[in-house]
Amino acid sequence: MADRFFTQANCDRCGGSLIGGRTMSMFDTATICLACKEKERQHPDYQKALEADHEAIRRGDFNFKGIGW
Repeated sequence: MADRFFTQANCDRCGGSLIGGRTMSMFDTATICLACKEKERQHPDYQKALEADHEAIRRGDFNFKGIGW
């Protein structure tokens, strides 16, 4: 069975197409389009979410669920 991340057609956040690219949110497990990623980078807690993700990876947690949107 294919991973949903690679097979879904629409952004979990805005519903737009993922044909132009996709990524995982830094805040949760949502698959988002690149436009939503750019908006996410402007969020006041983005750096906090990024640091929490990096810390989880250092601990060996490669399935970190994020700090919440």
